[in-house]
Amino acid sequence: MSSPAISARQTTGGGEPREHEVLREIESRVLWLSAAMVHHANRVRSNPSGLKVGGHQASSASMVSIMTTLWFRHLRAEDRVSVKPHASPVLHAVNHLLGWLDASYLPRLREFGGLQSYPSRAKDPDPVDYSTGSVGIGATAPIWGALSRRYVDTAFGGAGTGRQYSLVGDAELDEGAVWEALLDPAVAELGEVVWIVDLNRQSLDRIVPGIAAGKLQGMFAAAGWQVITLKYGQLLEELFIRPGGAALRRRIDEMTNPEYQRLLRCDADQLRQRLPGDGPGAGEIAELIGRLDDTTLTGAMANLGGHDIGALDQAFHAIDDARPTVIFAYTIKGYGLATRGHPQNHSALLTEAQMRELAVRAGTDLDDPWRALPDDSAAAVLCARTAERLRRPQVPSQAPPALPVDIGRTPTGTTTTQAALGRVLLDLTREAPEAARRVVTVSPDVSTSTNLGGWVNKVGVWSAGERPDWFADDAETILHWREKPTGQHLELGIAEVNLVSLLGELGATWSRWGQPLLPIGVLYDPFVERALEPWSYGIYAGGQSILVGTPSGVTLAPEGGAHQSIKTPSIGLEQPGCVSYEPAFAIDTEWTLLASLDRLGRPDGTSTYLRLSTRPVDQKLAVVPDDPAARERRRRQVVAGAYTLRRTDAPTVTIAAMGAVVPEALAAADRLHRLGIPADVVCVTSPDLLYRAMRARQGHEQAESWILDQVFPAERATPLVTVLDGHPHTLAFLATINRVPVTSLGVTGFGQSGSLEDVYRHHGLDVDSIVRAALDVTGQQ
Repeated sequence: MSSPAISARQTTGGGEPREHEVLREIESRVLWLSAAMVHHANRVRSNPSGLKVGGHQASSASMVSIMTTLWFRHLRAEDRVSVKPHASPVLHAVNHLLGWLDASYLPRLREFGGLQSYPSRAKDPDPVDYSTGSVGIGATAPIWGALSRRYVDTAFGGAGTGRQYSLVGDAELDEGAVWEALLDPAVAELGEVVWIVDLNRQSLDRIVPGIAAGKLQGMFAAAGWQVITLKYGQLLEELFIRPGGAALRRRIDEMTNPEYQRLLRCDADQLRQRLPGDGPGAGEIAELIGRLDDTTLTGAMANLGGHDIGALDQAFHAIDDARPTVIFAYTIKGYGLATRGHPQNHSALLTEAQMRELAVRAGTDLDDPWRALPDDSAAAVLCARTAERLRRPQVPSQAPPALPVDIGRTPTGTTTTQAALGRVLLDLTREAPEAARRVVTVSPDVSTSTNLGGWVNKVGVWSAGERPDWFADDAETILHWREKPTGQHLELGIAEVNLVSLLGELGATWSRWGQPLLPIGVLYDPFVERALEPWSYGIYAGGQSILVGTPSGVTLAPEGGAHQSIKTPSIGLEQPGCVSYEPAFAIDTEWTLLASLDRLGRPDGTSTYLRLSTRPVDQKLAVVPDDPAARERRRRQVVAGAYTLRRTDAPTVTIAAMGAVVPEALAAADRLHRLGIPADVVCVTSPDLLYRAMRARQGHEQAESWILDQVFPAERATPLVTVLDGHPHTLAFLATINRVPVTSLGVTGFGQSGSLEDVYRHHGLDVDSIVRAALDVTGQQ
């Protein structure tokens, strides 16, 4: 229990006792409803399969006092709250009491079409500010929500103000995402961010023996946060000033978490034996607690600051909006339940007898669990008043500006798809300035190495206030770092989780404040996997964005295996809520990027993963049609997933290639032609969209399938060679379109440094390997 703390005596106040009595009545009802939802889902509702339903009565109970005080005393309409995943029943209980969730949903926790296991913006029927469930990711989301709100407000106005609260389980502080977020320099300026840590000192499996609260508090303070600690409640504080009280405080402060939790399970007689201990103050403690009645003694043992409404009330009043704040609220897992403090209470369910006893204390009935508060009761009046206070005005939805589908240039010479990204963004500022104004780029300190330098020079770097550019007059400085409120690039530290977490929140501004943004995040492709979970979380929560992975693959030959991505093409194919592209040419990059931007910032929008390369490629190989109608046909095919790059009269084999290895595929086709083996070459831009088209043709999902008829017509079906700079299974499914023999080439092992020719030869991506594969699959000698 050892930890420095602000005492409840110091923080008690901020409300009339009668108001606190009414809050206690609401708190009791919230506790009941949250426990009853889990009970009904597991013990009442029919479950023919017998599969565990689950739920977290104890984890919810530790948050009830905090959430009751926050919602019914301090929350404002402009505020947003991220609720820890296992407290979702508490959120639904609060929303029900506010009239925002019909009672018919309360028996439907974790039921199909009912209340989700964890708070979900997209799937729950009641108001949810932040989806949670991925431990640590939902906790940090309000940080990036705060930054996104500020960006929208400085760029377009109308986003207002408001605090961004995170209700965090203490076990979530084990997650690296938490500390990556805290360390970013931008976070220390976000005074609207408030974290409340539910310090119940239990994880899923055990009581954590040394939660090291003091160390955690010091880490937040070192990051520039205001730290408020609520350790003891008013009853204990009053005991501490009595004779023997100093010894009692010292004894509780110094005992381990498991010993303290064991005392929570003791009755009064057992406490009188165990609590004094055998230290020098044991006699004083025994004398002090010997004068207490049983109810006072057992109540005092559980009297922590996180359950003291007066202490919580004053702590919320003490928040300093000039810097982020963290409130460490000591709580008891299962507070108010028969399972309180038990080391295995994480998923434990109350028995029917225990539920009936809880119902009596809550003034309700297990046989009528959803009975409403009496209309004329003080609690019902406070609920109605709170609902009115928290009612948010309807946010008018603004449609994203129109985007061109084709800027009209035909790239020449030799360039890379990575360089094309920066070129298209600059072109957009001239061709579609309204749309370009909505573009916001995010990068983790790799702007120059991913070809965003020209864009950054053009639009500037976003900052809440203008900062001097001390190198503006330096003739040798190429990248101009102009920080100003009108900037459109956000630079973070080297932490990919932060990048995509911010990307998700920037991509959700269309639904929060009615202002659609077109966010693009750029990072090295090998690190997409590190960023995948938070990006997937952002997509699930309604954040639409473009994630650009560049440079990519073993094509980045000299960098070696640590910087050579393998699995990312298939990840793009498999990720829900996202379209993936890997263009081979600059014009393909332009068309796919414009199409991706057009999918953002609207209710039916989707995210995009764009995998780019630093390999210079001769752009004449793209053979872009001169005829406008033929050019448009090519563009539609590029955006739909593939196009025929070379077509022969009577093909013997088809080579389907993607991305950086398309030049090798074309060279292999030339070699095969000289051998008397005609070869078609198909340039795949999106295996993702081709796979969806195939599934649509099979009747498994809704998608257009015309691209298969145009690029892989049955009458031209031949044996197939697929090749990409990534795992070969990404394109292997193409053989099932027409059920033809296939050989799939790609990367299946870690790479090493070397020249492009050596690395391609090592992995079987070179021209010789493609030719041999074609000969094998066609049975040629």
